[in-house]
Parts: sequence; C-alpha cells; structure tokens
Amino acid sequence: MPTHLGRPEHRATIKVVTSHSLHILVTGTTRGIGAAVLDELKRHGARVIGHGTKGDGADQLAADLLKPLAAETLWQRALDRLGGRIDVLVNNAGIYEPVSIGESAGVWGERWQRTLQVNLQAAADLCRLAVGHFRSRAGGGRIVNVASRAAYRGDSPEHWHYAASKAGLIGVTKSIARGFAAEGIFAFAVTPGFTMTGMAEDYLSSRGGDKLLAEIPLGRVASPEEVANVVAYLALSAPPSMTGAVLDINGASYVR
Repeated sequence: MPTHLGRPEHRATIKVVTSHSLHILVTGTTRGIGAAVLDELKRHGARVIGHGTKGDGADQLAADLLKPLAAETLWQRALDRLGGRIDVLVNNAGIYEPVSIGESAGVWGERWQRTLQVNLQAAADLCRLAVGHFRSRAGGGRIVNVASRAAYRGDSPEHWHYAASKAGLIGVTKSIARGFAAEGIFAFAVTPGFTMTGMAEDYLSSRGGDKLLAEIPLGRVASPEEVANVVAYLALSAPPSMTGAVLDINGASYVR
C-alpha cells in the first residue's frame, strides 16, 4: 500500500480571523478529524472544549452519545465549563459500523439505531440546544456539522445506515441555515471523503488501497489537518452569506 496516504505534500491554507474570546464545543475529539479540529481552533486562540466517550480532562468532557439524554448533559456541562456561553458548535462525533443485508432483523435494526443515534439524533439534539442558546442572547452563533461524501454519493453495501445518517445531517444543516439566518445563526457542513484516520486506514487496508486511490483524482486521501482547516474557516470567519453551504473535501472523487 502507498506510504504517502496520510502525508500530503501541500497543506491547504485558508486565512482565518478570530477573536480570542470565542467559546467552542467540538464533539468527537479523541482522534482523527476531531483532534485536528481541536488543535486548529486552539491555534487560532479560541477557548475550546472537546468531547470523548471516556474520561474528563482539562479541555475534554466525557459523554456516551449512544444514550438518548447524553447530548443534553454534554451541552450543559460544556456551558458550565465555558462560563455559560458557547459561540460555536462543531458536530464531529460519529460511528462507522458495517451491517449486511444478510444479518438478522435484530442485528440490522440495532446497527441502524446505533448509527442514527450518534451520527444524526445526538447531533440534531446538540443543534437544537445550540440554536436555543444562540437565540437567547445577542450575537447569534455558528454550527458546523461534519457529514460525509456518502451523504451525496452513497456508501458501500454494508453502510446504507451511515450514508443515511450523514444525508440527514445535511438536511438538518440546511434547515437551520434557512430558518435562523435572520437571527444571526449560521450553519455549515463539510463532507469529507476518505480521511486518513484510524477508521479509514483500516477500511483502506481491508479493501485494497491502490484500487480505492485510483478513484481519487488527487491521488491521495485527505489528511485530518486539511479537514480541520476548512472546519475552522467555517467556524470562525466564513461570511454570513455562506450559511447553508456544504463544502466537499474529497480530492475530486465526487463532484456535484
């Protein structure tokens, strides 16, 4: 397998201008894209609280988003940690579990429920809380949802539920943008293709990296830092007129 998959020669750079007083909650920050987003936002001076499934830390809160009320608890704890104000929400947490049509109805339903709960329902719950919070104060706020190329292109025969969850997240993003722009509340989404995280690396290895790379005109998958750079731009300085935008990061493997 090529050794350059996760080491792009040129990192995309987008100028970001931000205030050091911004308070941001980012979910799914223990590795990959989320960890890169956390680092990028901190680099620009924002005060950021991350999230993982286990263990609180100085800049991270634990929450199992498989549990129906976990999103609300996470939001309230983040608010407390950030002094009662959140300016930006970044929904990045997600799971990518396969299930084939040959599985039992019970396994099929369980995998769909788990994926939709984490990737869509918990994200929507946090969006609802963010919009309510933004509306309660002057200044509005921003939401950035990390979706996937699969929302538009679809995914493998074992990942219908993943594609459906990410398509739903795009619908949520656009609805928020249309419904609340006049109140200074802006919503954006990014749709990465393969990104060199542990999850994607396992997938590439199991299916033949060279064959999959042949579908990417750029010749490599994206790095977490590239995705984080775009997320930071949307979170911090994208113009309000961009609200509702969905930005692709897939090396031209899917264009629309």
